[in-house]
Amino acid sequence: MEGAEENPAESSSSAPRSEEPAGSAKGREVLPPEEPEGCARPLETTPKKLCGYLSKFGGKGPIRGWKSRWFFYDERKCHLYYSRTAQDANPLDSIDVSTAVFDCKANAEEGTFEIKTPSRIITLKAATKQAMLYWLQQLQMKRWEFHNSPPAPPATPDAALAGNGPALRLELEQEEAELEEFLCPVKTPPGLVGLAAASQPVPAMPLALQNISLKHLGTEIQNTMHNIRSNKQTQGTGHTPPGEDSPLSEEPQREEQPSSPDPGTPGKDSADSLKPPKSFLSTNLIQKAKLQSSTFPLFTEGLIRNRTAQEKVLALEQQVLMLTKELTAQKELVKILHKALEAAQQEKRVSSMYLAAAEDKDRLELVRHKVRQIAELGRRVEALEQERESLVQTASLREQQVQELQQHVQLLMDKNQAKQQVICKLSEKVTQDFMRPLATPDAANRDFLSQQEKMEHLKDDMEAYRTQNRFLNSEIHQVTKIWRKVAEKERALLMKCAYLQAKNCQVESKYLAGLRRLQEAIGGEASECSELLRQLIQEALQWEAGDSSADSVVLSPISEYDEYGFLTVPNYEVEDLKLLAKIQALEVHSHHLLAHEAVERPLRERWAALGELAPSAELKQLLRAGVPHEHRPHIWRWLVRFRVQHLQAPGRYQELLSRSQACKHPAARQIELDLNRTFPNNKHFTCPTSSFPDKLRRVLLAFSWQNPTIGYCQGLNRLAAIALLVLDEEESAFWCLVAIVEVIMPADYYSKTLLASQVDQRVLQDLLSEKLPRLMAHLGQHRVDLSFITFNWFLVVFADSLISNILFQVWDAFLYEGTKVVFRYALAIFKYNEEAILRLQDGLEIYQYLRFFTKTICNSQKLMNIAFNDMNPFPMKQLWQLRTAHRERLEAELHELEQFKAEYLETRTCQGPAVPESCTSEDEGDLEA
Repeated sequence: MEGAEENPAESSSSAPRSEEPAGSAKGREVLPPEEPEGCARPLETTPKKLCGYLSKFGGKGPIRGWKSRWFFYDERKCHLYYSRTAQDANPLDSIDVSTAVFDCKANAEEGTFEIKTPSRIITLKAATKQAMLYWLQQLQMKRWEFHNSPPAPPATPDAALAGNGPALRLELEQEEAELEEFLCPVKTPPGLVGLAAASQPVPAMPLALQNISLKHLGTEIQNTMHNIRSNKQTQGTGHTPPGEDSPLSEEPQREEQPSSPDPGTPGKDSADSLKPPKSFLSTNLIQKAKLQSSTFPLFTEGLIRNRTAQEKVLALEQQVLMLTKELTAQKELVKILHKALEAAQQEKRVSSMYLAAAEDKDRLELVRHKVRQIAELGRRVEALEQERESLVQTASLREQQVQELQQHVQLLMDKNQAKQQVICKLSEKVTQDFMRPLATPDAANRDFLSQQEKMEHLKDDMEAYRTQNRFLNSEIHQVTKIWRKVAEKERALLMKCAYLQAKNCQVESKYLAGLRRLQEAIGGEASECSELLRQLIQEALQWEAGDSSADSVVLSPISEYDEYGFLTVPNYEVEDLKLLAKIQALEVHSHHLLAHEAVERPLRERWAALGELAPSAELKQLLRAGVPHEHRPHIWRWLVRFRVQHLQAPGRYQELLSRSQACKHPAARQIELDLNRTFPNNKHFTCPTSSFPDKLRRVLLAFSWQNPTIGYCQGLNRLAAIALLVLDEEESAFWCLVAIVEVIMPADYYSKTLLASQVDQRVLQDLLSEKLPRLMAHLGQHRVDLSFITFNWFLVVFADSLISNILFQVWDAFLYEGTKVVFRYALAIFKYNEEAILRLQDGLEIYQYLRFFTKTICNSQKLMNIAFNDMNPFPMKQLWQLRTAHRERLEAELHELEQFKAEYLETRTCQGPAVPESCTSEDEGDLEA
């Protein structure tokens, strides 16, 4: 108080503060020391319980209608529980808020809203519209908090709140900022929600039976018995009023009460500490309000003081500005006076010099100087007089203009006054017209009043629809955010499932490989082990992942056919090959699942962002990595057009088809024979109802007339079939075959002598000796000729050798880069299986392994890296040089062979047909018989 007297300027602000110590001291006497720490937090940071009474529409038959229920939200489970009263021990049922959406109807009864879950729709009604919006907004916030932080709450709530408080507060602030864009935050309706609503009486219903839930009759009986026992205990102890000792009502009270009794008040009963300290809460709230009013300038006195200080500051700033301007003017005046003083002093010095001169001539010069100055000053005076006269004239003109303006203003004021009088008269008339229908109502006035009522109703409806629209927008926003979060979780789970399924395929393939090795080790011994092994192999071949259990999740099962119709697991007759085919299918599926997210998804995104196709390094890299299934037809059509644009002519294919129908080509018989042997493991060429065989026949016949020098060669049927599987159009497949035979492959590749094909086999031998010398030495030691295996590779571009997903990846690069890709992949195939071949020590065993070893290659990514990275450098110039050298040697050998053949025929002709006398021909024997 002494400080207040010494500083009277702060007397107004110190008055309310002087009451705080007393209040705080009382608070310390009533509550234990732990309570002020919790009370020191702002009210906004204290977590609020979402609970209150709502009316729920339900029931069956005659008791169907609104029932009063006590609703309370459980943050751990994100469930909204409800019971008949706040004092019930067991809830009747719950609503899963995490999967629910909320809706409010504009044309429904006031305060009515719906909670829609996947299993049911719950219709609720709040007491007021504000309470309804508060419930909807809070449920939206709770649902988002649950989805944003799914882990279970820790054992110590205080520590969890202290650790996660800033992050959670930041998220809530962001959420509130987003909600304000759609629907402003609704204030808490006093007395209708929260802990204060628990002390309110239960809303009365017309019938007592109407509020009882017959569906949950057992729970109703348990709650009734619990309430009876609690009432008896309350009456016996007399410490708490009835209805305040239920678990549901005690739980929020315990959170506000101290955890231990005050050691400074030993004489009080422990039961008193369980009472809700209403007096202290009210005192504490008053103190906080006073503290806020004294600390923050948010109340009237603070605003007045704030405004007065601001006005003083503005006045002082204006005074400073005026003084600054005046000081500047004074400085300018001082400068002018200084200049005048200097001129006067200079004139004085000159005059004194003239006066001090001894001769009259100098004095006469001074007089002349003064006369000149007087004349100049006279001229200046005349100019100033003229300027003054012009200013007087201007002023008189301005005065005349001002008088005219004043007269004009007076006229306007008179006109305005006249208009006001007219307006007053009209308003009086309108008022009389409005008052007259009250005395003498007629049909027109009643219609006018009804229209007014309708307009009021329409305004109310517009406001209701506007509120509904804002809430529904916020609900759509919230549900979209939750959907995106769930979609991200689902994507992560699918990736995890794909990884686990890939590992399962790997384990199963290792299991089958182990069974195969055991079978080879045991051999054909007639024992129990061999019989058991045979049964295990049969079960492994017949088992499918989707049939293992009804509850198993099959993310990407192994289908019987791939997207191009090839058998995923070829149906071999030999048991060993069946087992190897199943192992291969599992390995392929495993690699596909593991590479889907890491390789295929980024590759698809790069293809989608490629834009217009043009030859480039980027396109080359993408084609080497493989074209996605959905983009492959479009890419192949562009590659074919790029290759045959100088040969392609409109209507050329139809012309060739007409020629093949009009005249039968000599190669037609061989084409018919090879149609049934084209890809026996592809459903498009084996199904009797498929149209692919007819398309393939027409493509091959058209090509036989397009290139008569070749006509038809074995292998062309498989090249055309691959083109048909991808492009699906006869004409596109025809031009693809033309591009391969006439543009990409060297000349004479498919001629009768297959000269260029034989040359490439010798080139491959040289490249293998250069790139894989250890393997070639091993094969040379066992006298293995690789051309028996590799000749067909080059003739049909691996169409019969590689599995389908690797085959089409090879063709993607082959159609763009040419035959160099075939050499690269041929070398990569041997490098891929080099160690397995080196382990074989018998020529026949090596031939048997080379017959099917390409089908065991499952990792397309590894094979592609070997082909385009490990086989470098691979210059095209070297390939041309090797082809030229081997072509010259081969032509010389063929020429020498032709000479030997001609000499033999000439010798045979000279000798003539010599038949022994003792031998008879078959014709003679027949005649004799």
